[in-house]
Amino acid sequence: LTPPPHVPVGDQPNDIEVQIKDLILKHISNPNCIILAVTAANTDMATSEALKVAREVDPDGRRTLAVVTKLDLMDAGTDAMDVLMGRVIPVKLGLIGVVNRSGKLYLPHQRQSFMQTTEPSALYFHNGRLLMHHIRDCLPELKTRINVLAAQYQSLLSSYGEPVEDQSATLLQLITKFATEYCNTIEGTAKYIETAELCGGARICYIFHETFGRTLESVDPLGGLSTIDILTAIRNATGPRPSLFVPEISFELLVKKQVKRLEEPSLRCVELVHEEMQRIIQHCSNYSTQELQRFPKLHEAIVEVVTCLLRKRLPITNEMVHNLVAIELAYINTKHPDFADACGVMNNNIEEQRRNRMRELPAAVPRDKAPATGPQGEQDGTGNWRGMLKKGEEAPGSGPGSPLKGVVNLLDVPVPVARKLSSREQRDCEVIERLIKSYFLIVRKNIQDSVPKAVMHFLVNHVKDSLQSELVGQLYKSGLLNDLLTESEDMAQRRKEAADMLQALQKASQVIAEIRETHMW
Repeated sequence: LTPPPHVPVGDQPNDIEVQIKDLILKHISNPNCIILAVTAANTDMATSEALKVAREVDPDGRRTLAVVTKLDLMDAGTDAMDVLMGRVIPVKLGLIGVVNRSGKLYLPHQRQSFMQTTEPSALYFHNGRLLMHHIRDCLPELKTRINVLAAQYQSLLSSYGEPVEDQSATLLQLITKFATEYCNTIEGTAKYIETAELCGGARICYIFHETFGRTLESVDPLGGLSTIDILTAIRNATGPRPSLFVPEISFELLVKKQVKRLEEPSLRCVELVHEEMQRIIQHCSNYSTQELQRFPKLHEAIVEVVTCLLRKRLPITNEMVHNLVAIELAYINTKHPDFADACGVMNNNIEEQRRNRMRELPAAVPRDKAPATGPQGEQDGTGNWRGMLKKGEEAPGSGPGSPLKGVVNLLDVPVPVARKLSSREQRDCEVIERLIKSYFLIVRKNIQDSVPKAVMHFLVNHVKDSLQSELVGQLYKSGLLNDLLTESEDMAQRRKEAADMLQALQKASQVIAEIRETHMW
């Protein structure tokens, strides 16, 4: 090391000092490097630029060899022995003094001491031994580094692959390898397994039993149904005749409406699995089949074929899932074994209602006490008059202040409003609610089991079984070989660079293996 120039000279750049210092640090930072620090004896050693740079990378001076020049230019009366003996500059590899050819030492004892310690043959012997010992000490680590680098470049060269000789065999091999890795990723037997997140078959399993399962469980069996809705359905199912019992048709209408709500999350399950199978394509391209990176057109063609296959199977799977829900809607099986308990509750409730009504029937009213005149009609339980009235006609005594105020006009379609239900209406609604909930849970359990099976059969397993044949049928054609197996532009250059580096490392390893330890006497 010599001090770099502080001031640019001539056409030197303004940062010449920084550039030279960076260049020096780049080399001396190598732990196997011996640092030769040169400094002048007629300057202050504490401010030596060479020693300062050397201490940045070698603070203990273990691999620094110092050279003191211009001993003949030291001021008269000064002594260089402390410097030459290493008391001033702490370096482990020693210190060498240099005198100009025409230079003279001022003090006789200095000349004698210096000549005794700097005899040329002794210096050559000392430096040569120092270099040999340093090489010997560095050889084990150097061998290890060369072997590691050689293995790395060998692996890199293998990933680039050999130049294509048999195009047909190469294309078939790449197609087969991609199809195998795709299927293995679904089955969970792929060579490259993700650790950061779920992927492939594990993610599909999570969609089935976590995402889809929890979504179905969150669907309320009575969601979207109010008591007034149930009561209105019961009334509509009775037609023009009041019914003594809860009509079954109202139950079927309401339960079908609730079962229909299971279709949307089921179709969403299909969509999520389809998206995951699309993601597996990228996973296989990035981790499992790195050879495809050599042939970008082949990679694009494979992605397109698999994407089209998935896109073609999506509507078929959706149709099957839609049919599963439609099958449940087509036939409400009230004889289902799990539904028997709910039916028993309903029958007991109906029988109880029948007995209560029989006890509540009033005694027959004598004909002679029946009203002979007056409007044809009756009052309901709330005091409102119900009768056959024409539009705009008021019931008797329905004027202001009349007790019949609030008469219902039957020609106006009634709109259900929230009100307090009678005891019978309350019982009827509760029966329907229990039946709907019981049957809905049965259907939900069936859908939760059948939808994943349908997705596996019509989408996942079908793609697995037909993937390779689809790829071969679409891509294994003589007219496409040259185009699909065209390497990227820089692949040949990178392969050549890796091969040259591997050859140089192998030669270096051979040279080091021939070195024999030299004994110095």
